Amino acid sequence: MAVTDAAIDRIKQMIVTGELRPGDRLPREADLAARLGLSRNSLREAVKALALIRVLEVRQGDGTYVTSLDPALLMETMGFVLDLHQDASVLEFFEVRRILEPAAAARAALRMPDEDIAALHKLLDDLGPEPSVEELLASDGEFHKVIAIGSGNRALASIIDSLRQPTYRARIWRGLTQNDAVARTLAEHRAILTAIEGREPEVARAWATVHIAGVERWIQEAVNLDEDPAPRGQRKASAASARPLRRVTPVEY
Repeated sequence: MAVTDAAIDRIKQMIVTGELRPGDRLPREADLAARLGLSRNSLREAVKALALIRVLEVRQGDGTYVTSLDPALLMETMGFVLDLHQDASVLEFFEVRRILEPAAAARAALRMPDEDIAALHKLLDDLGPEPSVEELLASDGEFHKVIAIGSGNRALASIIDSLRQPTYRARIWRGLTQNDAVARTLAEHRAILTAIEGREPEVARAWATVHIAGVERWIQEAVNLDEDPAPRGQRKASAASARPLRRVTPVEY
């Protein structure tokens, strides 16, 4: 592994220094191995590893190329890793979202084009007053994605998008167990959009924080209920409406 790690580092340095640029084809395997002082087997393993994380693309019969290195492409691997997490660790993802998404909303208030704001209005209008949980979640995903892109920072948008999948199941549970979750989500989306349209970054930041924190708080209550050894009748009334999440498999989230 140490030899493979060295090969990975050599190729990375070629990219970092600009010797290899996005879209460039790597030299022939034999030539590159000799140039880097590596065995062909070590180089081959390094190429496989870098292909897995979307840095390189192996085209059968054509050669190996540096990918576009676009943040969205590179973040696909991060999304895969995050999908492996389960149980109460979902709260950590919500905490990261609570840090990043308000910042994206604030930037969007300053940078989002008017046509994208109009598209968000249409997205919310098309839902109607009483959408199903599934319809709301689909709209919610698109709503936050457009805002993240509207921040003007591709890396930020990619990170936010990769964080959404680990929290998706939790939001489904919220929609199924809280009667006012749909109406509250719609109202908070409208408030965020109004702030963005009004070019009020700090107001957009505040509403986005409220929006993410609300789901995070519900998940915390649900996990606490699951861990609470007290009889049902003695549990806190504030969490009575939240159905406990069974911490068994990642499917529950």
